[in-house]
Order: sequence, then structure tokens, then C-alpha cells
Amino acid sequence: MYSVLHAVVPPVAKLIWRPTVTGLDNVPRTGPIILASNHLSFADSLVIPIVAPRKVVFLAKSDYFTGTGIKGRLQKAWFEGMGLIPVDRDDSRAAIASLDTALEVLGRGEAFGIYPEGTRSRDGRLYRGRTGVAHLALTAGVPVVPVGITGTEKLQPIDSRLPRVVPVTVTFGTPIDVAGRYDGVPLGKARREITDQIMRAIQALTGQEEAGVYNARPEE
Repeated sequence: MYSVLHAVVPPVAKLIWRPTVTGLDNVPRTGPIILASNHLSFADSLVIPIVAPRKVVFLAKSDYFTGTGIKGRLQKAWFEGMGLIPVDRDDSRAAIASLDTALEVLGRGEAFGIYPEGTRSRDGRLYRGRTGVAHLALTAGVPVVPVGITGTEKLQPIDSRLPRVVPVTVTFGTPIDVAGRYDGVPLGKARREITDQIMRAIQALTGQEEAGVYNARPEE
């Protein structure tokens, strides 16, 4: 399904939206890699895999995979075909399960996409990064490519069902390699320093105002 969708969707999407994409040479074509991006819209998880030079796996809430009838089956096939993996965000063990899933993806030599902010920014500011991204980088010993994305908050605004044709920009930054750099550094300190470095790199790509606090998941 992935091969079929990616033979059709990216060319069509690029023709319609004509996204501005820079820094593709910063994304290794093979081997495990983490793509850490800011987060403005659910569409980010579709835009990045569409423009990236290789398959990128993202996690998505399980609700997108549990629909019924023909529509539900088609929606599930679409998300799975785009490389999304379901995760139950209401499960108290979801955070740990998500990290385990990410490590499995990286262990297969694939690219894993993550949003260090944890949830979408509803005011356009860049929120403080959570250290799960650093945990993955240190545990798997893989580099992190910072990704800056702009315009997707207008492409598919929150609570909007259909995408709009608006300018979208995706920038892939210089990889951040953590292997061997934090030997002997207390784990908590290393995770925080790596995460802050990643967020600074993302901010440099997007120019977003920094919120200076963590982003809370909105009540549904």
C-alpha cells in the first residue's frame, strides 16, 4: 500500500500545492534517522512524508484507524499506506509504548518522525521540547534531522475537514549527531541539552516565537 500511494500521492500533492522544500540533502537516504519537527497541524504528518526523500514513519492517534464501514476501512488503509502507526493516547502506558514503537522503527533502519512539542501549537508559537526525542537518539545512537514546517496551520486549520491550497514550506536542517558526545554526562542532563539543541535548530528554521513553556494537550 505504501508503494502504491507514494507512486501517486506525492506527485499529485506537489502539483497542487507546490510546496517549497529545502535541505533535502540533509536527509540520509538510508539508515535509521529521526526527523524532529515543529507541529502546527495534523497535516504535518502527511506533508513531511510526501516531500521527504524516503519513507518516514509517524505515530497517529488510534481514532483514525478505528472507523467503521467502507469509509473507516479506506481511512485506515490511507493512514497505514502513508506510514502512520496508531497509538492510544488515552492509555496511561501510551508514552512508553510510543517510544518502544519508535525504537522498533529505528531498529529496522527506517526514518521516524516525531514532534518534540508533544502536540500541535494552537497559537503558532514554538513550545519547549519534551525529552523523548533525545531518549530515542541516545538509545538508538542515531542522528536527528531538525525539520521546520510553516503554512500547514492554514492548509488544514484545526477542526477543518478539507485541506486548502496555501503556501507550505518544509526545511530540513543539518543533522545533529549525538553518538559519543554525552558519554559520562548524567542521562537527565544529556537528554535536556540534546532536546534544547534540537528545538533551537527548529526555531532557526521556522523563525517562530518561543513560548518558553510546555504545550498542554487540548481538552477534547
